[in-house]
Amino acid sequence: MDKMKVRDLMVLTDRFPRISDQADYFDALAALEKAQQKYMAKESEQRILLVENEKGKVIGKLSPIDLFRGLETNYGRVNAEETLTRFGFDYIWKSMEKDYNLWENPFKDLCHKAKDIRIRDFMKEPSKGQSVHADDNLLRCFHLFVMNRHDALFVFDKDEIIGLLTFSDVFQKTSQVMKACSGRSILK
Repeated sequence: MDKMKVRDLMVLTDRFPRISDQADYFDALAALEKAQQKYMAKESEQRILLVENEKGKVIGKLSPIDLFRGLETNYGRVNAEETLTRFGFDYIWKSMEKDYNLWENPFKDLCHKAKDIRIRDFMKEPSKGQSVHADDNLLRCFHLFVMNRHDALFVFDKDEIIGLLTFSDVFQKTSQVMKACSGRSILK
């Protein structure tokens, strides 16, 4: 594993379903449901939905959590919960929930607003803590997965996203290596 590179385990972007950043909220909801159904029916290997710009370039991914963030637009103003909690200041986060009126509007009102929301309005581009280079060592990825708790890392070649490294693929490979080096079979 020490010599494995990200490119050895990554999945190329062309193997994922995609949606335009111009799509509206309900298109995104339908696309996520469809991706999940195809994955569960074993019609698709991937259920992560990639977002592409008008040029067809992958600029991020969309998850059900992102849809929640898109409904409550005040989340765009808050990005501190993890940092505050990590350092024992979670009482500040509770105060921020009130200050920013998070989820104060009736859900029905938020749902009606959704028709005017576009993916580009709430989608976040990959952060440094969620990005790796295709030639990076896998050991760097272990750190990013553990510290940032992402389900996938964006794989870049220069400034272009060329694939994703999923935690499930890394776990599967790690499990194989651990069983081989111990000479034990975990499942019986």
